[in-house]
Amino acid sequence: MDYQLLWQIFLLFSKVAIFSWGGGPASLALMQRETTSAEWIPPGTSIPQPWVTTEEFANAVALGNSLPGPISPQVSAFVGYKLAGTPGAISAAVGTVIPTTILMLILVAYFFNHRELPLVKSMLTAVKPVVVGMLLWTTYDMAKTVFNIQNLGWGSAFTNNLDKIAIALVTFGVLVVSEISPVFIVIAAAILGIIFYR
Repeated sequence: MDYQLLWQIFLLFSKVAIFSWGGGPASLALMQRETTSAEWIPPGTSIPQPWVTTEEFANAVALGNSLPGPISPQVSAFVGYKLAGTPGAISAAVGTVIPTTILMLILVAYFFNHRELPLVKSMLTAVKPVVVGMLLWTTYDMAKTVFNIQNLGWGSAFTNNLDKIAIALVTFGVLVVSEISPVFIVIAAAILGIIFYR
C-alpha cells in the first residue's frame, strides 16, 4: 500500500474542502482544477499527474448526482478509488469531511456569537459572488468535455450536440420553474440514456 499517495489524497481533498466556500457543489470547481492538473505535486514522486481527466471528473459528477447524499465526498471517493482503490476512496472521503466538520464546529460557534459584526458581513458579501463564478467555471469546463468542444470547435459542437444541449436546457428550465427534486431529473435522464444512447 502506497501510504505517501494516501496521505497526498487526504491532503488534497482536505485543502479543497477547507478552501471551498458555498457548500458541496461550490467545491467542485476547486476540486476539478486540483485533480485535473495536480501541479502542486512534487516532481519525481510516483504520484500520477493529473489524477483524473476532465472527462473522468465529469463522469464522477454525473455518478455522484445520481446518488443520494452530498456530492463532494462522492466525487472525491471516485478520484481516490481510481488512484488507490478502496483505501484511496476512504482517504479522499475522510479528507473531504473530517477537517471541514471540525472547522464548521468552530465557525458555527464564532458565527452565532459575531454574525452581526461588519467584518463578518463584508467578508461573506464578497465571497458569495466568487462561489457563483467558480460554479460557472466548472460548468464551462465540463461543457467543453461533454459537448466535445475541444475537438469539434464551438460551431460544430453546437450543431452535433443539439440533443445534449436540449437536455441541459430542459433540466435548467425545470429546476428554475419548479421545485422538483434533481434526483428525479437524473433518474429520468438515465432512463432516457438507456433508451436512446445504447
